[in-house]
Amino acid sequence: MPDDFFPVRLTARYAETDQMGVVHHAVYPVWFEVARTALSHAVGAPYSEWERRGILLMVGELICRYRRPARYDDEITVWVRAAATASRRVVFQYRVEGPSGDVLVEGETRHVVVDRSTGRPTVMPADLRASLRLTPTVGGKADQRKDPLRVRTDP
Repeated sequence: MPDDFFPVRLTARYAETDQMGVVHHAVYPVWFEVARTALSHAVGAPYSEWERRGILLMVGELICRYRRPARYDDEITVWVRAAATASRRVVFQYRVEGPSGDVLVEGETRHVVVDRSTGRPTVMPADLRASLRLTPTVGGKADQRKDPLRVRTDP
């Protein structure tokens, strides 16, 4: 993966699959959200801090290109990056890889920056915008692409 993508490793849970053991198509946007949240922590600006400050990222568009299925108990990696930032929007890109590194899904979400109290678009604070341009780190270590962040998704 290109250097500006951040890896998050997940395991496909039984509850996320259909009767054939294939991950349901509606699960991938949830995995995108898990990866975005992990990225926000890795750049030092957890999304909970955005919300505390009254800033929300409303999904305006979701693109999901399915290439091949993930299956129950597969170790998958969701690669995420903030591909574009502007004063009132953010674009995240995703690539989901299976255990052998095969591309399973590619996706993108476009978000509008919204004021929590009014529900109207607003300008993203400069420090939050700058955080999305930082190199993600985990636990104070530099680049973690060789050791992806492991996220628990157990209920």
